[in-house]
Amino acid sequence: MNTNAQKLQNELQTNLQTLKKLLPSEDVLTYAFQTADGVDCALMYADGIVNKELLGTLIARPLSTLSLQGLQSDDKSATVEKTLRFPELKRKETYQDAVKEILDGNTLLLVDGLAIGFIAGAKLLPNRTVMEPPTDVTVKGPREGFIEDVKTNMSLVRKRLKTPDLRFETLKAGKRSDTAIALCYLAGTTNEKVLKEIRSRIQKINIDIIPDSSYVAALIAPRPHSVFRCIGTTEKPDVFTAKIAEGRVGILVDGSPIALTAPYVLTEDFQSSEDYFISPFLATIFRALRFLSLLVAVLLPAFYVSVQIFKMQLVPLGLMLTIASSVQELPLSPALEMFVVLFLLETLKEASIRMPKYVGMSLSVVGALVLGETAVSAGFLSTPAIIIVAFSGICLYTVPDFVETGSILRWIFLIVAGCLGPFGIVLLSTFLFAYLLTSDCFDTPLLAPFSPLTKRDLRDSVVKYGMQTLNKRPKIFQSKNKTRLRVNDDKGDAYES
Repeated sequence: MNTNAQKLQNELQTNLQTLKKLLPSEDVLTYAFQTADGVDCALMYADGIVNKELLGTLIARPLSTLSLQGLQSDDKSATVEKTLRFPELKRKETYQDAVKEILDGNTLLLVDGLAIGFIAGAKLLPNRTVMEPPTDVTVKGPREGFIEDVKTNMSLVRKRLKTPDLRFETLKAGKRSDTAIALCYLAGTTNEKVLKEIRSRIQKINIDIIPDSSYVAALIAPRPHSVFRCIGTTEKPDVFTAKIAEGRVGILVDGSPIALTAPYVLTEDFQSSEDYFISPFLATIFRALRFLSLLVAVLLPAFYVSVQIFKMQLVPLGLMLTIASSVQELPLSPALEMFVVLFLLETLKEASIRMPKYVGMSLSVVGALVLGETAVSAGFLSTPAIIIVAFSGICLYTVPDFVETGSILRWIFLIVAGCLGPFGIVLLSTFLFAYLLTSDCFDTPLLAPFSPLTKRDLRDSVVKYGMQTLNKRPKIFQSKNKTRLRVNDDKGDAYES
């Protein structure tokens, strides 16, 4: 018979011996003490993640003054439970439940003569402080960011949504890590169909360990092999709560500061939390700038190569002569030259990210100045190619959430342009557009609200309207509660603009 499934026994020593066999690690400690009349008690906990001071103050000290001799089991357990002063106190009857609670950072109290264990929530997990996320820095707006503790992240969300409609559902995934995954949504607002599908996908996860939310995003994505992602990500609680208020489902994973949101639409990547703290006119300009920068980042290297090989007449005469004079003695073909420069850019980017900061700065200087200048002086690379790749890399980072996808698309366009020229660029663009038209994320099209066209949702897409006009939740998320803003007229009556 499986020991885990067995129930706790009345004898304290039997329970301790069984639990020690199930938890033989040296960091699982046992603290034994007695009540005032000599009844044996024991605390089991994982060292380093438990507040020992609380255990002594709220458990060992009060129980050491009790008299439990002669009491029946029910009276004895009721007396112990009344004496403990923990707000988080649960009863467990099997070894399996007791082991899970100890590994989760809780403390198990065993009393001789009782076939149950008391679970006291005395966690003291190592956490970093709440600070501004390094991947999403804003000039205006809140600066708090999620951390690696799911409880802290839930409190950051609760602080911003003080409504009984905010619901948290805690699921477990990972056979060995037993990672806590919290589903966040607004009851009466979130689409129940989407919520059920996400819950079902999480419950079907069958993997040993989940160290980060990216594992969850990959395992529940409707299109796991797509170049375009299907799950939104953010490190900012204000962005996370705003998306929940639109009718989406949020996912918080213990051990990860990256929160997930679904459904996801492509226009999210061109929006910034700062857009809602500046004027709509400026927000529209910045969003259009991000969109144009992304097009330049993806298409400019491919267009440069195709022009050199197939259609030099597409550029003005003066520029054509400048390019021709720069590349006339190069040993590499235009496509191969661009491939080499782009490969150097990606390599320098990866090296600067992975290496220590004090080395990364020096590496950037060496790569950008010494290596680039030397390659041009030696006639190995041309100046226009380096300028185009550098400008493409800068433009790509105007949309940080699209960097990975944009890098892949840039390589694909470059290969196609080197083989087929401008016709290949047009053909690949048509294929990608057709693919996006047929792609969806939990029944929500990726190109929404442009396809299918939803005029009301266009007010917060590439163009940003004023807050007074955003009185309805986005239609594309099929929220049951459609109104999110009510404006009162002079007579005090509510109306919807």
